[in-house]
Amino acid sequence: MKISLVILGLNEVDGLKHIMHRVDRSLFEQIILLDGGSTDGSAEWARENGYEVYVQKKRGIRNAHLESLDLIRGDVILTFSPDNNCTPEDLPIVIDEMKKGYDLVIASRYKGNIKSDDDDIITAFGNWFFQTIIRTFHGKNYDYSDPMTIYRIFKKEIYYKLDLLDEKYYVIPETLFFTNIGWEALMSVRAAKANLKISEVPSVELARVGGVRKLQIIRWGLSYFYQVLAEIFIWKKKF
Repeated sequence: MKISLVILGLNEVDGLKHIMHRVDRSLFEQIILLDGGSTDGSAEWARENGYEVYVQKKRGIRNAHLESLDLIRGDVILTFSPDNNCTPEDLPIVIDEMKKGYDLVIASRYKGNIKSDDDDIITAFGNWFFQTIIRTFHGKNYDYSDPMTIYRIFKKEIYYKLDLLDEKYYVIPETLFFTNIGWEALMSVRAAKANLKISEVPSVELARVGGVRKLQIIRWGLSYFYQVLAEIFIWKKKF
């Protein structure tokens, strides 16, 4: 199993300095920073420390993935945030779970007694809300505790198997709500619909280090809500 650690960041040099020395490079075939156009030296620091860097051309996490997909050498992808929200000490645990034969493993901020140190009442409610509606409408095959997190490992092939690359699934909510969204929610929904082998492992979300929180609570929330409902009433795909 060849794993690419895909780090998504925009102006996160403080976080990179804080966490990357705690990442065991030997676990990965490739470590690449997908940089959103940082002006704080993030890309330069990553290159100086021996990491691959791709600076995206269009804004948004999903566009970073789309533009760099041909550069990803691993057959398995582990997506990771460099702001300290993703605990690097849990990387071996996440990988070991994947080696048991799963298609998707989520590092859950809410499984069991685990909690998020970066949560507030709004984000906690948002996760509960999406967890509930995904379980209600799509989750008969899997009951997620954290369907929205970026901290996850999955087979690269599920981008294609779950038809996650087609722009038509994103253009309407992004246009309606003036934003750019990721594909984590759609991946979680369709992985359950397709009855893929899914697991979660508990992982504390630590408090952010440096940078600026980029969460667009209202616009992203409405966009993901549209996607989840569209999977019921519009995109009734069979996988």
